[in-house]
Amino acid sequence: MRFKIVLALTLAFTLAGLVIANENYSSELENDTQAIDTKLKLSKDAELVEMIPEIVQEQAKPTLKPVTTTVAPTTTKATTPKPIPNVAIEPRMRNGVTPKNMTHNFLQRTGALKASQDFYLGELGFDVDTDNGYDWSNNNNPVAPPNTPSHAAGGYTITAQRLQQIRSNLMYWYFDQDMYGGRGDYQSDIHASMTQLHKNLNFRLPFFGFIYNYTRLSLNGYLEFSDPPEYLTYPLVFPIKDWPKRRDPAFIGIWFSKCRVGRIYPTDIDQRTPGVYFRLERDLITRTDRFGVEVRERTMWDIREGVVGAETFIPKHVVIATWKNVSFAGGIDNALYRTNTFQMVLATDEVYTYAIYNYDLLRWSSNTEAGGDTTTGEGGVPAFVGFNAGNGTRSYEYTPYSQQMVIRDLTGRGWGNGFPGRHLFRIDEQILIGSCNKDIDASHLPLTFAPEAGNMLGGTVVNITGPCFDPKKRVTCHFDTEDVLGTYVSTNRVICVQPFLKAEGWVRFEISIGNQRFKWRGKYFVETPALATEKIFFETEDVHQKSPDQIQISWDPYNLTSNGNANIMISLWGYREVTIYPQLEYIDVIEAGLTNTGSYVIYPNNYINRNNYNNDLQFGFLQINLTNPQQYSGLKISPTLWSRPIPLGWYFNKQWERKHGLRWPQALCENWMRNDRYLRTFTGDLPLCPCTLEQAVYDKGRYRPDKECDKDSNPTCLQHKNAIHCVVSGTPVAEGAEQQCCYDRYGYLMLTQDQVWGSRPRRNHNLGKMPWNEAGKVPTLSNWFHDMRPWYSCCHWQQEQSVNCETFRFERRPSQDCVGYQAPGVAGVFGDPHFITFDGTQYTFNGLGEFVLSRSIAADQRFEVQGRFEQVPKNQYGQVMATQLTAMAMRGNTTTTIEVLLRPKFARWRYALDVLADGRRIYFDRESMRFQHFDGVTVYTPTYLLNQSQVVVMFDSGVGVEVVENEGFMTGRVYLPWTFINKTAGLFGNWSFNAIDDLVLPDGTIASVNLNNFQQIYYNFGLKWMLADRNIPGVGTALFSRENGRTASYYSNASFVPNFTKEPQDFLPSNRSYDVERAEELCGESYQCRYDYGMTLNSDMAHFTKNYYDSLVNIRNLNSKRIVSCGVLETPRFGRKLSFDFMPGAKIAFECDEGFVIMGDQRRECMANGLWNVPEFGYTYCLREVFYTRRVAFIAIAIIVGVILPLMVCIVCGIYRFRQKQLKEDPAWQMTIPRSRASSRSNLRQLSGPDDDSDTDATGTLKKTKKWDLDDEDVTSSEGDKPRQMGRRSLRDNSGTDHDQHDEDGTAIDEPAQGQEHEEQGQAHDTTNAAYHQPPSPETDDERNMPQHSVNLQRQYSPTFSGADSRNSSVNYQPNAALQNRFGGVPVLPNNTQFFNRPPSNIPAGGTGISLRQANNGAPQTTTAVPLTQDTGLPSPPYAASPTPSVQRSTEV
Repeated sequence: MRFKIVLALTLAFTLAGLVIANENYSSELENDTQAIDTKLKLSKDAELVEMIPEIVQEQAKPTLKPVTTTVAPTTTKATTPKPIPNVAIEPRMRNGVTPKNMTHNFLQRTGALKASQDFYLGELGFDVDTDNGYDWSNNNNPVAPPNTPSHAAGGYTITAQRLQQIRSNLMYWYFDQDMYGGRGDYQSDIHASMTQLHKNLNFRLPFFGFIYNYTRLSLNGYLEFSDPPEYLTYPLVFPIKDWPKRRDPAFIGIWFSKCRVGRIYPTDIDQRTPGVYFRLERDLITRTDRFGVEVRERTMWDIREGVVGAETFIPKHVVIATWKNVSFAGGIDNALYRTNTFQMVLATDEVYTYAIYNYDLLRWSSNTEAGGDTTTGEGGVPAFVGFNAGNGTRSYEYTPYSQQMVIRDLTGRGWGNGFPGRHLFRIDEQILIGSCNKDIDASHLPLTFAPEAGNMLGGTVVNITGPCFDPKKRVTCHFDTEDVLGTYVSTNRVICVQPFLKAEGWVRFEISIGNQRFKWRGKYFVETPALATEKIFFETEDVHQKSPDQIQISWDPYNLTSNGNANIMISLWGYREVTIYPQLEYIDVIEAGLTNTGSYVIYPNNYINRNNYNNDLQFGFLQINLTNPQQYSGLKISPTLWSRPIPLGWYFNKQWERKHGLRWPQALCENWMRNDRYLRTFTGDLPLCPCTLEQAVYDKGRYRPDKECDKDSNPTCLQHKNAIHCVVSGTPVAEGAEQQCCYDRYGYLMLTQDQVWGSRPRRNHNLGKMPWNEAGKVPTLSNWFHDMRPWYSCCHWQQEQSVNCETFRFERRPSQDCVGYQAPGVAGVFGDPHFITFDGTQYTFNGLGEFVLSRSIAADQRFEVQGRFEQVPKNQYGQVMATQLTAMAMRGNTTTTIEVLLRPKFARWRYALDVLADGRRIYFDRESMRFQHFDGVTVYTPTYLLNQSQVVVMFDSGVGVEVVENEGFMTGRVYLPWTFINKTAGLFGNWSFNAIDDLVLPDGTIASVNLNNFQQIYYNFGLKWMLADRNIPGVGTALFSRENGRTASYYSNASFVPNFTKEPQDFLPSNRSYDVERAEELCGESYQCRYDYGMTLNSDMAHFTKNYYDSLVNIRNLNSKRIVSCGVLETPRFGRKLSFDFMPGAKIAFECDEGFVIMGDQRRECMANGLWNVPEFGYTYCLREVFYTRRVAFIAIAIIVGVILPLMVCIVCGIYRFRQKQLKEDPAWQMTIPRSRASSRSNLRQLSGPDDDSDTDATGTLKKTKKWDLDDEDVTSSEGDKPRQMGRRSLRDNSGTDHDQHDEDGTAIDEPAQGQEHEEQGQAHDTTNAAYHQPPSPETDDERNMPQHSVNLQRQYSPTFSGADSRNSSVNYQPNAALQNRFGGVPVLPNNTQFFNRPPSNIPAGGTGISLRQANNGAPQTTTAVPLTQDTGLPSPPYAASPTPSVQRSTEV
């Protein structure tokens, strides 16, 4: 019995399902039957034989190579239809079909056209014949073409005429039949009882930030990607605010309203079956079959011409969904004839996605559930038109049509590709409208334009869509402060050419139509010339040389026009600042009529005879533009390509040579130096460079990578050859300057004092300084004019050791060392979540909501960094009572507010993080937009990342915030300079180098908590810093933008109680010991990692928690480590250092250039205390050899003048004082200075004779009181006080005979007689060539009158007598010789007796000595001669020791 009941129920339900499923199909057959012409009701066999040849006329042949296919018109005559009565609905003729096709449709449905049973369809069910007699001439053919995708070489090539033909219809293809008896694109499974159907796409479809590989086709006018809400509340509002409690589907809605399949009249021209159609064409880029090529080309050109910014788009996959003759749900039976027809076309290359909405017929606006009338479908809330990203994220409603009464105007608006009723959108990341909007008015209307960025120099062609344009009304475009007139292209598009803008970053972009105000607005990004997208490429570095032979350039010709025969012009422009207004000036035409081939070679020798009036321009740009743009584009405007800034030495070098001479680089450099010395000093406010590359990389608040020398993106480093990485200050300082720090391969700072490639501070920042329209403040241009330009003329075009280059390096742009550098303080948050404060305190706080991470309490320097924490997703055991960081917001004192948000899981395929600037999303995927500057803040992503998974925010106060994402897990770090010590509060604590006061509450008190007690931290400290949308004293106001109306209270939950237990073994059940062991295995000693894994059971989260923790600890250790540096050790001019290290232990040796001599210490050492050792021989410098020789000579002269002369003066003064003292004691005292002791001893021997060398007789009395002066110029005598002058005498006689020749006993050999002597003396005095002869003195006359004995006694002795040397002197005086030449020596006798008071050694002690004066005054006494010894007189040297006559001198004072 039970079995019978179950069987009966099963049959009943099956029958009911079949009835419901066939409801629409029955109505279709009824309509088809009504549409049959009575003339066709004949025998089926007869009709089959007669009609097939008329319907299928063209037989396409398969081709193996590309051919140009020309479709011939069909010869089938149209069957005249039976007159039909007038009806209320008039069909649109543009999408109608011919009566022939109506016949064809009927025959297909009734089985008249069937494939032969023996016809082979191939393994995939496709006809091998690509055409199989298909009628390609009918664009609305209801029969699908042979669907045989081909990717073979060759294939179909579409002609321009065919492309124009297929693009002439509003609606794309949709078929309710195929050539094999199928239903074509018609989805018979979609009906009233099953409103949606799942479709696998098998490719990536980007939509609204997410990515999908499937979709669901709904009868209700949309493609969805998740389940719709359980119920709908009108008017519809998306996203659903209660998500995830309520479902929030992602969908593309062309007509989001409850629908049902309608009916058509038998008189309707288009008799295709009412319902939903779906067609999918994949891999179109490589398709070569006819239908694939036509779908690709039609879609590509419709999107390229219809949507701005899609000029290079090529569709890879196309989805065509069509809703034909659908009616509203809830209407009466007659309402089934009140239908709408619309179509959605999606095209994607798996990166960009575009949507085309084609509205063919709209007869109703709302369903009965939304309040619509059951008969007409009017009234109530109209359908929703727009897009929803789902998951509670974002939505876009197409205003003013969606859910408004003007929704019926969709068929007459849009004007996409010139069609009323076509509306285009770009929908991959953001929704950008591609069609005009006429029915909207407000003070701030959205403007769609592309490109959204352009070079500051101008020339970028901006395509604009927004309002519907009128060719009779003027369009004005307003770029920042400049206005230009727009050029009308179509109702849907206007073009404006960006002018020269003296600005950078995001500026206002507005347009006005006619006399209206500027109400259509957007933001336009101005690229600085140094960072702009490179459009002209230099194949080599020749353009930077002084006199290159040639310069090769290239460009993409499609950036100008797609016409390869177009003519272009290459011109040269320059820049200078001689007044307060910047001047960008035209210089010359490089090439006037060049074909747009994409390459050109410049020969500088072609311009050597130019004589430009503005040849003082030293740097500039190359420009390329079309010469006659109207010939190729039909418009009078041309895009302009600009090069990067380049020096102009290659063009002006000969002119400068004629003007300044061969040393023109030196002249240019000196002119610049002269002007630069008049400008203000700019280095005082610059931050100091870090000592090492590691420090520079982790100083996120002050330094960012320099794009001219970046280890990740541009390692060429043209102006810093030996560097591997450079950083520059992120924002300009108060004076507008920029710091640059470059590092060598060892990671040490490079200095200009060491080499020409060192770091150089810059007077002007690349970003410029407000106001940008003044000289010295223009982005890039002022930087090049003041800082880059002189590097070429002073160093690059001169020798490194030249005076100009060293002046540039050492004086005008010297590097600043790192001696005073202070690394920033770092704090961070990671995991679920764990904190490390600035002072190193570690704790865990699982707050839910928005909290203050760090804020400044100082009034002069304000900043705030806030974090949003949301609950961790569920694991396999249910809810996880822990939170994680999902967003950060930050702001300076008056800066732009920056937000960084974690994107949903399936939206991270392209961008991992969302970045908002004042609530507007910004992206960094374009190379020129990697670094974006806003008011007081710079935001950038590393150049090696393309998915925005790391974002760095730099404030002008030096505060930096770094946000990093990996696999959906986010960490935030804050970097603070030392100016914020003792000025911070929040969850990151007070930075005071003292962990005691870290946990400061908003009221300034210190929370007393146990760091291991998570509950105390949660209630007594963490929750105190929770934010709200209102201002809380000491806490502030939340900075987060409120998308979709979600306030701070949406993210917070007071009832949320996290897990307060620290270790997994303490909070996991005992039966989960494996999870505890796994946590230990993954994490080791990190309790943060163990906690996160125990809570979430997510190994990825545990891994990145440990990774973030280790990274933060390493950064803190690096920044806390004191780097000892000795600072700059200047390289001597005209010299070099053999190494450039400045760390302790470094030993630096010096060398000088050729022609120079090194002075001072040749080697210096860096000590452990951070100081260079004190130089022992002075500071090192290089001196030219000629100056060195002069210096040595001057030093010698100085020694003589400074030492010897004062010494002589002292000696003379001493002698004089001594003489005065002696004369005071004994007025008769005279002093004799012996020439030498040896000479005196020899003379004593001669005075005593050969056998007697004593100077006294037997009684001790001196033998003679007469003495001779040894001086050959002056002779004095002790006899009387009157000195007598003696002339210099020759020691040779007139005959040249030497007088010092003696025999063995001392007798002179060949001596002349005494008479002869006197005669010779007389002759000698008369001889004019005797240089030393003088007239005889009076003493000679006295001697002549004296007896010979007295003369002998008088000549016998002189204690200081210097006799003539036998070797060197021509006269040897012999006292005992009978004929002695008296000029041989002069006896000198001291004028006192103190030398002789002591008796000689041969006299007894009691002997009495006789004074000289007594001997002279008394009569001659006969005494025994006693030979003198050293005790009684000076020793006599050997004969050979006597000096030459030229040095025989004796002075008596």
